[in-house]
Amino acid sequence: MDVLSDVIAIMRSGQPRSARVEWRAPWGQRFPSAPGSAGFQVVLQGSSWLFPPDGEPIALSTGDVVFFPHGHGYAMADTPSTPVAEPACDPLDEGPGLFASASIDGPVTTVLLCGGYRLDPSRAHPILRDLPDMIHLPARLGLRTELRAAVEFLGAEIRSPRLGADTVVSSLLDMLLLYILRAWFDAEPDHCQVGGWAQALTDPVVSAALDAVHRDPAHPWTVQELGARAGLSRAAFSRRFSTLVGQPPLAYVTWWRLATAARLLRQSDAALGEIAARVGYTSEFAFANAFKREHGLAPGKYRREACSFPVREVVKT
Repeated sequence: MDVLSDVIAIMRSGQPRSARVEWRAPWGQRFPSAPGSAGFQVVLQGSSWLFPPDGEPIALSTGDVVFFPHGHGYAMADTPSTPVAEPACDPLDEGPGLFASASIDGPVTTVLLCGGYRLDPSRAHPILRDLPDMIHLPARLGLRTELRAAVEFLGAEIRSPRLGADTVVSSLLDMLLLYILRAWFDAEPDHCQVGGWAQALTDPVVSAALDAVHRDPAHPWTVQELGARAGLSRAAFSRRFSTLVGQPPLAYVTWWRLATAARLLRQSDAALGEIAARVGYTSEFAFANAFKREHGLAPGKYRREACSFPVREVVKT
C-alpha cells in the first residue's frame, strides 16, 4: 500500500457517516466542534456561505468541497446575513430529525452532501497533523475529475440507496477522502513549505523511501539502504528525511510497523506471532514489548479491548 492509502486504512474508527441535505431558503445551520473527527461539506446544487471559526465568510458554489481535518466547528447559511440556527447540527450524531430542512416552505435552493469520519487520535497518521484547519477545493472546470465523479456517485447512492448501499457508501466515502487529500497535495504546491508532509510527499527522495517502507514494513530497513535508493549518503538522507517527516527514518519505520500491527489486531484474527512477522519482528516477545511501549497495552489486551466496542454504521438520507 502507498502512503495515502495507508492513511485512510488506519485513521478511521468505525464507519463514516453521510447525508444528502436539501435546504430551503432562508436557512442557516451551525456545525459544532467535534474533536476526534473530520468533517466535510460538498455543494451538490445551488450555492451557500461558509462561516469558518476564523476569518471572513466564504462563498461556495456547485461542486465546491470543504474538508475539516481536525473537527473544528463552523456554520453555513444561504446568505451572509441569515441567522444561524441553534442548537448546532452534528453530522456524526445519530439522533432523529438531524437533517431536517431549515424551512419547510419554498423550493429547494441548496443541496449539500455532508458527513464525517470518527478518528482515533492515538493512531492517526502524522500526515493529518500537518493539514490546515480547513481545506477548500473550489470547483474548476476540467480539474479534479476523480473527485467530482466520487461526489456524484456518492450523492446518487445516498439519494436512492439500493442493495449493498452500506458497503458502497463506505467505500465511496473513503474514495472521497483520498481524492480530497490527493487534490490538496498535488494541486497546491504553494503549501509545500520547508518541512512537513506536504513537501515530504512531493520530495522524490523522501517519498520513495516512504513508499518503500509502507509497501514492505517487514523488510529489515536500514538508513543506509533507504538512502542508497535515492543516491544519497546515510547522513544526507537522514537529515533530509528527519526535516520533512519530523522524525528520523528508523523511528518512523518503527512507528509505522506498530501502527500496522494495531490495524491487523483490530481487523484480523491472525496469531500474534504471524502479525509480529508481518511487521518485521522475528521474536513475538520483542514485538509485544515494542507494541506495549507504543500503545500502552500488550497486543492481546489491545485486541480484546478493540473488539469489545463494535461500531454500527448509520447512513442517513
